[in-house]
Amino acid sequence: MARILIVDDSMIMRRNLKTILTEAGHTIVGEATNGKEAFAAYATHMPDLVTMDINMPVMNGIESVKRIIEIFPEARIVMISALEQRHMVFEALKSGAKHYIVKPIVEDKVVEVITQVLSA
Repeated sequence: MARILIVDDSMIMRRNLKTILTEAGHTIVGEATNGKEAFAAYATHMPDLVTMDINMPVMNGIESVKRIIEIFPEARIVMISALEQRHMVFEALKSGAKHYIVKPIVEDKVVEVITQVLSA
């Protein structure tokens, strides 16, 4: 299965995603709490996929997507956002993110989107 990097400033959200993804057979290669850490972790681990929160301190998810895609254009990034952040999701998709998941996350939807992006 896939090697995944989880990026979210919420420890609870990271833990929930880690549980869902490991139960689906994936390996979590790293975690980051902001966009700056995400860029460094991507370069270190070269994951198959990244789950990326939008609102984070230091550097938000959109800026991180732009930086990662600029250096690693093959990166597969799935945004995770609240419904009211829809306009930011579209900006992230324009910047190179492959898909998005709306909070609150639902296990089946997370697995479905991750599988879809990995098989694309």
